[in-house]
Amino acid sequence: MTNLKKSEEILSIAPGRVCLFGDHQDYLGLPVIACAINRFVRLKATENDTKRFNLLLPDLNDQRSIALDVSADKLTYRDYLVSSLKVLHRYGCRPDRGYDIEIRGEVPMNAGISSSTAVVVAWVNFLATTFGTDREITPALLSQIAYEAEVLEHGEPGGKMDQYSIGVGNIVYIETGDDFSCQVIGNKLEGLIVAESGIPKETIGTLSRLKSNALKAVAHIKNTYGNFVLEDTVPEEIPQYLDILPEELHPFFEAAVRNHACTRQALEILKGEDPDMKYLGSLMNEHHNILRDLLHITVPRIDAMVEAALQAGAYGAKIVGSGGGGSIVIIAPEKQQDVICALKNAGARDAYEVSVDQGARIVNPVVKTNGKP
Repeated sequence: MTNLKKSEEILSIAPGRVCLFGDHQDYLGLPVIACAINRFVRLKATENDTKRFNLLLPDLNDQRSIALDVSADKLTYRDYLVSSLKVLHRYGCRPDRGYDIEIRGEVPMNAGISSSTAVVVAWVNFLATTFGTDREITPALLSQIAYEAEVLEHGEPGGKMDQYSIGVGNIVYIETGDDFSCQVIGNKLEGLIVAESGIPKETIGTLSRLKSNALKAVAHIKNTYGNFVLEDTVPEEIPQYLDILPEELHPFFEAAVRNHACTRQALEILKGEDPDMKYLGSLMNEHHNILRDLLHITVPRIDAMVEAALQAGAYGAKIVGSGGGGSIVIIAPEKQQDVICALKNAGARDAYEVSVDQGARIVNPVVKTNGKP
């Protein structure tokens, strides 16, 4: 990617994302299927005559100023703007001029659509593209840097799904285990709808609790069966493992295995030339039921919205994100308006059609490279 030398205005765009299959799987090293959607965070940057980044954050009713070099600064928890600069410094990024920056978003906050990750990806992409790094910035590397800045730098429990689905874009199948990979498996999905419950999701506590219990279950089984491999386990084998697990860990193990099976089946459908959308919807419903009945991450309004969507003709619907609120994603080809109306009547704060997006990108109306327009 060409480094930018001068621009009247730099526009860095990052989409939101929805997890189609594999919620609460990536921290177990199990695969997920997610897609970027056409709801965006937009970062606009104009060079100034200072040595600082002056940021206007109207969605948060906030503004701040950040020095160009924060490598020696103490990091404040969840200050993703500063942690991004710190991580990029290790990749050879050395900002040498200031910018006035405005960050606005239409990705709903605390709704399970990854608004915070979209901000991080847009910010990292702007910095890396404008000031350069010691490696070529590909979509995959952009995603990895955003993951390090948002998760590793703060010791948070999340996986890589959010960063890679936004940074790479399209519909992606992500193998999250030791042999990590991110494969684009499609760029279109008919009848996609997002509906916001208006109830803020609960991320850190929910993720930590579910991850801890799932990992305890896996570790307990490995103590008895040293060659146990979670990703090779199929639903038919669940009973034999429940016999050796403490009862309180049963739902976490069962959910992991059954959700993994849904994801694998969904992958085969989505890789086909003419995906069976009704079957895909039925798998989405099964996935939601597991999240609701075993992991208990839904709330009554979410469940009412899912039921309303299905009654209005949707093929499938499920909660997205960590749970406790947030949003749902729906597949409803040719029934979008009926389903959107039903969702709003069921208490959704908002509901709207979305399409699969190409992923994070930089838009530059006027760019000068080596002194030439």
